[in-house]
Amino acid sequence: MANRLGDAISPYLRSHADNPVDWFSWGEAAFAEAERRDVPVLVSIGYSTCHWCHVMARESFSDPALAEVLNRGFVAIKVDREEHPEVDAVYLAAAGAFTQNLGWPLNVFVTPEGKPFFAGTYSPPVAVQGNPSFGQVLGAVSDAWQTRRDDVESTARQLTAALVAVENADQAVDALPTPAQLEQVVLELDDYEDTVNGGFGGAPKFPVAPVLKFLQAMDAPVATRALQAMAASDLRDRVEGGFFRYATRADWSEPHYERMLYDNALLLDAYTAAAVRYPGEQWATDTAAGIASFLVDVLQVDGGAFAAAQDSESLVDGTASEGGYYALNAAQRVDQPAPARDLKILTGLNGLAIAALARASAALSPALTPPSSTQPGAWLAAAVAAADYLLGHHLRPDGTLVRASLGERTSDARATLEDYGMFAEALLALAAVTGDERYSRTGRDLVDKVLDAGFATPGGGDPVLAARGLLIDGDVSEGAYPSGTSAVSAAAYALYLSTGEQRYRAAVVEVLTPLSADALSRPIGFGASLEIILRLSADA
Repeated sequence: MANRLGDAISPYLRSHADNPVDWFSWGEAAFAEAERRDVPVLVSIGYSTCHWCHVMARESFSDPALAEVLNRGFVAIKVDREEHPEVDAVYLAAAGAFTQNLGWPLNVFVTPEGKPFFAGTYSPPVAVQGNPSFGQVLGAVSDAWQTRRDDVESTARQLTAALVAVENADQAVDALPTPAQLEQVVLELDDYEDTVNGGFGGAPKFPVAPVLKFLQAMDAPVATRALQAMAASDLRDRVEGGFFRYATRADWSEPHYERMLYDNALLLDAYTAAAVRYPGEQWATDTAAGIASFLVDVLQVDGGAFAAAQDSESLVDGTASEGGYYALNAAQRVDQPAPARDLKILTGLNGLAIAALARASAALSPALTPPSSTQPGAWLAAAVAAADYLLGHHLRPDGTLVRASLGERTSDARATLEDYGMFAEALLALAAVTGDERYSRTGRDLVDKVLDAGFATPGGGDPVLAARGLLIDGDVSEGAYPSGTSAVSAAAYALYLSTGEQRYRAAVVEVLTPLSADALSRPIGFGASLEIILRLSADA
């Protein structure tokens, strides 16, 4: 059996390299093999710091008996959702037809043409409370493929058609939301607030930073209450300053302990804004400073860029532990190995961190107690180092971007809209703080490339999806962090403000107007878009 994952860019793929499963990486070779053998394909999607991905890897993908079933009846593809976000977006949308409990690991069964016909998330090794075991899932899918092929292929065609129909649906909207409509959104989010614990909804509970930033821009107290609650909760690591991805309980306790670059970058922006808005509130300043220190001290790697995440699991006194490291104080942590970091460098998410650190360095220098010139200076230096690294390693001579890298090696994954938008906005933010015009020039070039492509990814999206009619143009989904569409919109609007060129504003209005109906009806998933719409309404 070939080991196709051992030299992967993605640490997530490399962690599966020694499985008895005959894994393929994402690409044409896997689908060609499935067509040759006339078997279905398992597209298994996750990421390096995903807790349940680790669990399923230990329980199922390391099991020789289950691996034999997979190898005999399927072609198996392992995908890092952070390296291939377009693949994740398409199959996550398809999985919604089969389960409401969307998340990772995401296991999608598709035809050799890539069309999905069944999906699920984590499956236990033995059936539990009505949830079938992974072996039962494999058996049912294999039986359907062999005995009810017409039904399977019909489901695949219908689901693919539905995905395309949703993508191409015309929105009956001809104007951006009014200020009154945005105020109504705030009222709706107020109704969704957990008035006991802060934040939105029950368990599991996520920071949803883009929504908090929109609410801050609306001067809505619900955002401040959420930020205060999170700062005082177990979601925040008091020792190193960063926030964990989410809490399993409504009171922000019992976190899943992975710490993501995107969460902490966006929360740094939110707490910086809170510190500026409430200069006498030390909780905001201290929390922002803690996040900035975490980014610089923990996630920044040699060369200057930022790692994608830090794992939830580590060894404590030689024993594997989920979150045990984070229960230790600073002195105790010195003698323990820190949780591993996902060291791949993602262009877009690095952009979020660069922008947040640049803005924090400018805003918080006078607010730190005791006053410090070195901390904000270090944050700005870290932002500059990361930007220079990306300009040297992720910007190609033709002006296009690399999606991901590890050391000196670059991924063959296509850069996405989020990479162009987030990095462009970061360069513009850095230029505003440093006055260095080379950052503003490159940021403008990146936005212009997207606009010249019709507000689309320069060079096109994932070619494997495109060849199968599955590529979703113009990433608009957002929740934990901004979509590619909103990221490019934010950068383009920043250019409008700095240059006065109406074409940038017009491009943003044109792309966001069709999304307005969805943004108003589902604001929890469109926080970044709503924030830009608010800015547009303010200068109308």
